[in-house]
Amino acid sequence: MMRNAHRAMIGVLAGAIVMAMSGAATAQTKLKVIVFPTLANLAQYAALAQGYYAKRGLEVELVGTPNSDETREGLAQGRYQIAHGGVDNAVAQVENDKTDLFICMGGNNGFNSLIVQGEIASYADLRGKTLAVDSPVTAFAILMYKMLEVKGVKRADYMVQAVGGSPQRFQALRQDKSFAGAILNPPFTLLAQDAGLKELDAAIDVVGPYQSDGGWVLRSWAKANEDTLVRYIAANIEGMRFALDPAHTAAMSAIVAERLKLSPELAARSMRFVLDKKGFAPDARFDMEGFRNALKLRAEMLGTWGGTPPAPEKYLDLTYYQRALAGL
Repeated sequence: MMRNAHRAMIGVLAGAIVMAMSGAATAQTKLKVIVFPTLANLAQYAALAQGYYAKRGLEVELVGTPNSDETREGLAQGRYQIAHGGVDNAVAQVENDKTDLFICMGGNNGFNSLIVQGEIASYADLRGKTLAVDSPVTAFAILMYKMLEVKGVKRADYMVQAVGGSPQRFQALRQDKSFAGAILNPPFTLLAQDAGLKELDAAIDVVGPYQSDGGWVLRSWAKANEDTLVRYIAANIEGMRFALDPAHTAAMSAIVAERLKLSPELAARSMRFVLDKKGFAPDARFDMEGFRNALKLRAEMLGTWGGTPPAPEKYLDLTYYQRALAGL
């Protein structure tokens, strides 16, 4: 009798453990995060692969976006809880769509380059030509306008056509010679040069510091999910630390190859490229100087705010980031 009772107790305890484990699994908070499918998302790729989200009770799905319109509209309509990309898109969403959001963390300078067809020998050769962009009024298009202006080519001297994100712009250049150039970032800068296209300049070498990729959220969502956002940012900081550690370069190359469907060789080249350029911010910090420059470019190139940008704090709330960093 005692033995049977003992066995019954073990069975009850085992069942309780299984139920507790099942409960812990179902307690994972699900997040859909929209990103551009490039190397800009090393922190997110590492956090997912290394389990940094999972250990904080988060089940994160990274969704690749075809263009910035889907990024902005999907966030505003609740299809995604968090967006990553060029933070000028968040500024545009506030100014043009009156969306109540804020940028919550940094990322990198974009690693952007102006890539052109092989026969383009100089900026002057772009006059009268068509350039491929994502949105003609956000982020990397504005960056390109400024690059050309600095080099003596005015906005009225060329045309632009919206084709989508960096993968789509690369394909446009490769498949249609009527597109003379576009801003690209890794791995597509490397793929482009392998395909016979060439780089005129890296963007930051022409326009100076630039806050490119960061994360942003709706203010209403953040208010209702404060702890979730802090845990998400903490996982990204940990992911960035992993990704930038030279000891993990081989592991990150394998993660990038799987995530972006690249050959192992191209993934390794791409990792060496971004690490050598040192464009990722340690701990995914936000580059305030680079952001001020991004706002200045929008004011100059589009005439937003009558040419004088507001204080950057209008678009920021870094308190969640600060809480996340303090907790590591």
